[in-house]
Order: sequence, then C-alpha cells, then structure tokens
Amino acid sequence: MAWPHPEAPELQVSQWLNTDTPVTLASLRGRVVVLHAFQMLCPTCVSHGLPQAKKTRQLFAEKDVAVIGLHSVFEHHDVMTPAALDAFVREYRLGFPIGIDRPSPTGIIPATMRDYQWQGTPSTVLIDRRGRLRMSHFGVIDDMALGAAIGQLAAEDVPTHLIAQPADGAPPDGACNDNGCPA
Repeated sequence: MAWPHPEAPELQVSQWLNTDTPVTLASLRGRVVVLHAFQMLCPTCVSHGLPQAKKTRQLFAEKDVAVIGLHSVFEHHDVMTPAALDAFVREYRLGFPIGIDRPSPTGIIPATMRDYQWQGTPSTVLIDRRGRLRMSHFGVIDDMALGAAIGQLAAEDVPTHLIAQPADGAPPDGACNDNGCPA
C-alpha cells in the first residue's frame, strides 16, 4: 500500500528568468519536477548543485522531467539583486527556468523556502507527475542517487497501453492468452 504524499506547495516567485511565461507547478503536472534551490554566493550551490541541475536538464527528456531553479536568498540581500542574478545565470549558462523566491516581508527566510521548510541551500526537491512532494533534500546529493530517484518517479504513472479484450473473454486476433501466443 502506498502512503499518501502531500501536494507540493506552489512556488512563490517575484520574477522569472529564462522563460517568457511564469512557471507554476500546476502547469508542470504530468512531468516530474526537479527543483533546485540555490544562492549564487553559496559555494556548494556553484560547485555542485547548479552543475547537477544542468546535467539533469541534459540527461532527461523535457517532456518527462522539468528542471526549475529557485534563487532563495536568506543572506547578503544587498548584493544578490535580480540584475546580479541575471548576469550570474548568463555567465554560468543556466538555460532552465529560474525563479526568484519572494522575499519575506517580516523576516529573512523567503516565502517558498519557508513553505518547503528548507534548512538552507542547496536544496533539491522532487515532485511527482501528480504534483506530490516526494523528496526534499538539503545539501549535496549524489548524482547517481538523484538520477535513480528521478528515473523511478518518471516511470510511475506512465500510461500503459493494454490490448482490449472483447466482452466474451476471447483475445483479439493475434493476441496472447493463457493458452499461448498464436503465430
């Protein structure tokens, strides 16, 4: 029996880069979503998280797996501006959509970071094809482990094409049944 998974909270983004239209999780239903939360001044994000996001985008078909970046700033607010992020994204050639997490009006933790209860950056989130939160990981995650988790989610809920059986129970012409497969 599968245990229930909560629906992933919608992203709270003040601005998008690398996309003409705002991205919503609802618009990505039917695909696995890999969400990489980062800060451009986070050394581990730059050395591991963002290269991993780029590799993920290259290795999985876009029709099956959506890769989204989220710049979630909780320190050095005065230097991590949208203009600085735009230059950073171009310099590092990040081609996937990147949202800027909506700043908190009352504290230092941005809105999406708060909703997902992240401990910091980098954080990696996997959301299944139905929009359910399936993994949230703070820190470095091994490439093979992430790839396996994405592959497992991508294989779930994939439509299966079945051979329809007539109402009388006889298999359609040329189809296999309990007695074998006709030539």
